[in-house]
Formats: sequence, C-alpha cells, structure tokens
Amino acid sequence: MILSKRYITAARQLSPRLDQCLSRSWTSAAAPRSYATMAEHDNFTTKVLPIDARRIGKVTAIPVPDDLLDEIDIQLDSNSPDAAYLRRAAEQLRHSNIPVAFPTETVYGLGADATRSEAVRGIYRAKRRPADNPLIVHFASLRQLRKCLRPSSAQTNGRVANGVQHHNDEDPIPEIYRPLISRFWPGPLTIILPNPAHSPFAPEVTAGLDTFGARIPRHVLALALIQLADKPIAAPSANASTKPSPTAAEHVAHDLDGRIETILDGGPCDVGVESTVVDGLSNPPLILRPGGVSIEQLRSCPGWENTQVGYKDASGAPGDRPKAPGMKYRHYSPKATVVLYESGRNAPPLEELSRFLGPRRNIGVVTTKSWNLGESNGLSVTRRPHHGDFRRKQPVHMAEKPGFAGMLDALKAETKRRAVLTTHDITHNGTTFALSTIALGDDTASIARGIFSALRELDRKDVDAIFVEGIDDNEGDTASAVMNRLRKAAEIRVDD
Repeated sequence: MILSKRYITAARQLSPRLDQCLSRSWTSAAAPRSYATMAEHDNFTTKVLPIDARRIGKVTAIPVPDDLLDEIDIQLDSNSPDAAYLRRAAEQLRHSNIPVAFPTETVYGLGADATRSEAVRGIYRAKRRPADNPLIVHFASLRQLRKCLRPSSAQTNGRVANGVQHHNDEDPIPEIYRPLISRFWPGPLTIILPNPAHSPFAPEVTAGLDTFGARIPRHVLALALIQLADKPIAAPSANASTKPSPTAAEHVAHDLDGRIETILDGGPCDVGVESTVVDGLSNPPLILRPGGVSIEQLRSCPGWENTQVGYKDASGAPGDRPKAPGMKYRHYSPKATVVLYESGRNAPPLEELSRFLGPRRNIGVVTTKSWNLGESNGLSVTRRPHHGDFRRKQPVHMAEKPGFAGMLDALKAETKRRAVLTTHDITHNGTTFALSTIALGDDTASIARGIFSALRELDRKDVDAIFVEGIDDNEGDTASAVMNRLRKAAEIRVDD
C-alpha cells in the first residue's frame, strides 16, 4: 500500500504503548510503598501510592445538551487519604519536571505537563526512550481539548451554558471524528488532530510534526488527576523503553524504580493493551495502531466505512525514520527469549522446550485458546504450588451506555478473580527442570488484559525462554492488537 504524506506525518503521532487502567482491591488507602534503589543517572525514592477510585469523593456525570460527550464532575473528599494522594500527584504534575505514573483503562501511563518542555523531557529520561517518538496527549473533557486546539481564543471554543461549554458550528474538532467521540470516548481510542499554529504543546510532544494524538481515558483516577492538574497530560506507557507495557503498579515499579518519585496504584488495567490510534485526516481513514477499539466498530460509524489498516507488525530497519512508535524500535520485550507460535500451531513438544534450557533450567509457557500441556507433549508433569500474587480482573466489557455515565456504571459492576499460574516439575531422560505456565483462557478480551502481565511475571521468575500460544488476528482488532505486540516481542516465530 502506498501511504500518503499525511499518513506518514500522522502515523508518527503514535505513542509506543500508552495508554492505562481501572481497578484494585477496594480497600482503604494503605501507606505508600517506597523503593529507594538508584537507577542510572537518577537518585529518586519511588513511592507507590495505593488509591481506591471509590474513596476519592463524589464522582458524577453531567449531561451536556447538544454536544458530543457529557462531562464528569469530581468533588474530592477532604478527609480521604486516597484524595490526598491524588492532590499530591497533581501538584507534582503542575510544578515538577519528574513524571508521575498513573493508571488508565489500557495500560499505566507516565504523565507530564504537555505544555512544559522540561517536564516532557523528564518522560524521555525516565523511560530511556528515543526522542523521535511523539507522545499522546490526554484530556479530561472536550472543553479542555477545544481550549488547546484554539489557544488564542479560549473563550470562543463553543458556547457556554450552566458552566458547561458546548460545541458550535466552528468546532475545532474535525467533523470526521464526531461519531467516534460520541461512541468511544472516554475510552481506548486516540485520534490524530492538527497541531494548532500557536500550539500550547511543548515541541517534544509532537517531535516537530504538525499533528498530535489526543484521547480522553476511561478511568476515574486518570480523569481526576488531569482535572486537578488543570493541564493536558502527555503520557506514553509507564515502562522502560522496549519492555512490556505495564498493566499493574508493580510493573511500573520494577522498570522505573529510582527514576521517578510517584506511582499511583489504581489496580490492574481493564483493557490491557494500548489504545487504537486512528487518522481521520487521511482519505481513507487509517488505523495506525490496533488496540481497544476494533476495525469493525470503526467501520460501523458514519464516514469510517472504508477504514484501512495503516500499520505493520514488524519493526522497521535500523536506519529508518520511525513513522510511528513501534515501527523502528523493539517493543514489548521481556529479557527472556520469546518464541511465538502463530494461531493453530500445536503446542511445542518436550524436545523443542528443552532446546531453550539455559542455566536457570526454567521454561515459561503462556497458553490461550487450545494448548493443553501434558502427556500428549511427552511430558511427565508434577504440579507444585505457586505462592506468587499474579492477578487479573474478571472481564469488564465497555458499557453500552456511552460517555462518562457508562464509565461510572462499569466501575460499579466490576469484579475480580485470580489468573492461573502454576509451576511444574518436568522429568525427561532422568533430568528435572521447571515449567512455569500461565493460562490466560480462551476469551480474547481476557488474553489482551493478561498478556503483558504474563510476560512480566515469567520474566520475574527468571525463565530461560517464554513460549506463547498465539491467537487468530482475524478475530477482530483486539486479537490484532495482541498479535501485533507479540510479534514485536518475539525473537522467534513459528508459523508452519
């Protein structure tokens, strides 16, 4: 496919992994956990602040007649420790150049004030991320987004009634995005927008491009943080560059301990893969990165019927200029060698597993739709208990009710359960080694939610290699997003 110049410009607006989460065990706020290890060139004490979204205060959705989206009103409880942690993080975003890690519905984000260059540079320093990767900007409302799109005329970004701003015929948000915003925001969708002539954003956000990526996250803590900071927040995923995206606060602490000061722990992420990134400024519209919104969902919206795929699964050549994060650099990669079996391939036999044994004598396996390791693979399996704390949430599907009201309904309905992580002793030709397995189940949403956690957990167990059962990426964009990330992580792919 020949890509237009606009696509090349817009595609580079992607963030490698962004995007962010929504849940935790609903207990009262605990004392912050401190990590005092020093990272290279940094000497910060990293604190993890547990926050219960249900204990920060009163959160309500406010209808906005004749506009694309309602608004959210958050009144913090002055006596709540959770709310105090949130205020502290917002203050840091306003005045410090050290980024703050926070949860969203997709993956954890590493946020900074998008209008201050030194603050944005703090993101690149903490992640050890190449500076030619632009960042996605997160907003708490359409009002805040419109204000940034018209920085020189903030008072004319739409009419105001009862303190709530409405769009008008000169809405700076392009018409093509109106059906997407109405249906998918807040949520795991990033849209490519023209960067205004007198842009409020630091040049490091856009990497010098004339467009930027914007989204409104579907997570109460993220929205409250952005509202309190009263700034647009630039935020890629809160992991070290090239490592798997973080879907829990402990993942962030593992990667960025000593590099940042604050991690807001809102529990595990709901979606588990980054947002879908779309370019409606090109014709036809393009998906620049698969994620939480599928191509089928996009094509059901007016003006998006002919949406095309504008991304590749493989990274570009070393000398290529990245058109989008993930095209040039290796991403989503654990320390262990990842061996990806494409959908429909049988589970690896014992001989194949043993080829990857190293000094740790430990192999990791992630199963999804059909693998069932056991005697059929030539294994003599003895299960031993696992005492770790690898968890994931019961699937929480996006509510049918749109907007912030739907988000709050979903928050009330969510539940949790433990994932299946077991360790086996494998005996073969008189030799015993460990086989650590994580079963993500056969539901695609659950697989997406758990895949990054699975890679990280097996890496934490110091396995020599990780064998992953792939899924059919023709099942939809969530499956495509999972396989897109796995193909970037894999050093070896088995497809025949």
